[in-house]
Amino acid sequence: MIKINEIKLPLDSDEGALRRAAAKALRCKEDKIKSLQITKKAVDSRKKDNIFFVYNVSVEVDSDENAVVAHAKNPKVETGVPYRYEMPEIRRTSTLRPVIAGFGPAGFYAALILARAGLKPLVLERGADVDTRTKDVNGFWTTRKLNPESNVQFGEGGAGTFSDGKLTTGIKDPLCRKVVEELIAHGAPPEIGYSSTPHIGTDRLGAVVKAFREEIISLGGEVRFGWKLTDLIIANGVVQGITCKNPEGGFEDIETDTLLLCIGHSARDTVEMLYKKGINIIQKPFSVGVRIEHPREMIDKAQYGSFAGHPALGAANYKLACHPDHGRGAYTFCMCPGGTVVAAASEEGHVVVNGMSEYARDGENSNAALLVGIEPEHFGSDHPLAGIELQRKIEKTAFELGGGDYSAPCQTIGDFLNNTPSKKLSYVKPTCATGVTPGDIRKVLPEKVTETMAQAIVKMDRSLNGFALPDGVLTAPETRSSAPVRILRDELYQSNIRGLYPCGEGAGYAGGIVSAAVDGIRCAHAVLIDESDEW
Repeated sequence: MIKINEIKLPLDSDEGALRRAAAKALRCKEDKIKSLQITKKAVDSRKKDNIFFVYNVSVEVDSDENAVVAHAKNPKVETGVPYRYEMPEIRRTSTLRPVIAGFGPAGFYAALILARAGLKPLVLERGADVDTRTKDVNGFWTTRKLNPESNVQFGEGGAGTFSDGKLTTGIKDPLCRKVVEELIAHGAPPEIGYSSTPHIGTDRLGAVVKAFREEIISLGGEVRFGWKLTDLIIANGVVQGITCKNPEGGFEDIETDTLLLCIGHSARDTVEMLYKKGINIIQKPFSVGVRIEHPREMIDKAQYGSFAGHPALGAANYKLACHPDHGRGAYTFCMCPGGTVVAAASEEGHVVVNGMSEYARDGENSNAALLVGIEPEHFGSDHPLAGIELQRKIEKTAFELGGGDYSAPCQTIGDFLNNTPSKKLSYVKPTCATGVTPGDIRKVLPEKVTETMAQAIVKMDRSLNGFALPDGVLTAPETRSSAPVRILRDELYQSNIRGLYPCGEGAGYAGGIVSAAVDGIRCAHAVLIDESDEW
């Protein structure tokens, strides 16, 4: 395989133009190229009057690759080795089925690996299957009646199912490639394999998740919905089993010596149970803030200039960060082009928002989380679960200020910057399905957070013209970008209780779909390698 980097082509170029450009980079004839695969495709929009695509490709040629690379004399051409996933040696000797609590990205990747290894894992998901869950979520958005066990946070696919299916990640683990390949194999759009801003779309994620479930079951695994982990059975510092609440409301014990905790960042009651059982848990920094909404056309024009609306570009992304004077860092996260703000509560009497986009990303507005980091010294207590209580305090206040019916507090950007409560909104229509209540979001969030946000909006406007649009809308609060705790584990991926594997975002080891999935694979590998005989 030969890798060719940074091929620059106009927006209207086709596959033929890409092959010609690859041949030119190699200094060979086109017919010498046996195959060509795009490995990365990005938009270069730094100059608004000259926007183009930048490709990285891998090619196969019909002659000696080293000779072709040497002949090219091009620093952007090099030989490469195709990625190949290898399952570790299976050394597990236990005859008990491993149990996985949670069926989000960490859970279904861990289950997939264990099922392919022949271990027939048992998956317990407190929420509903994705079809039932979708009905429950739509019902909440329509009637404002929350199902605490089947919502945006809980159910098949995890919280990511209602967040656009964004696959950007900052980690460099080679297993990221494995994660993407499996998503494509299970029905995700092929372009996630090379897009610089890959996403699946909320409207397509459900089918992908079901395809994972079907393969796991076909390999002897089992997936139970409506089953909630409620207790651990421990003897001599080792997991002996678990207690679960079943869909009928009864409690059942399940014998196991291996429990993968893939519970997600919102299973607060489960974390409280783990703490009471003596599992080592520490505070972890997390972020809070708002969803900021602008007209999609405005963002597209700010990013693409006269090229805005070009069919090859679609809705524009942005990613911003700054460090205001004497303030904490502020940044945008989970940007949803042409998307909507999502009512994402999982506890009654609390309001929390998130964002999502469908695959087409053609909604009227674009939104992103605008977040500020909070360190443990600002949690108000040194208790390991103090961050959870801070989240709850913010969300409860938002519920009350929103009117007590799951409407979310909101404020125009102009009013927020002028420190004036909003009494009405302008032409930017908020998209939160449960509705919004104009007011003062400074009453919802900690003062240090809102001070930093105000400075950040002004600074970010210098990078993205229009970010401080006075008629834009801030909807609060976004509190679930990551877990405020870390469940400690050792080099064997186990907690202080042997056989307990804290995993993914809820355990404090991931920050999105891809990183959670990678951690699920890593924990599954640890189960397969099974170094328990060395305890």
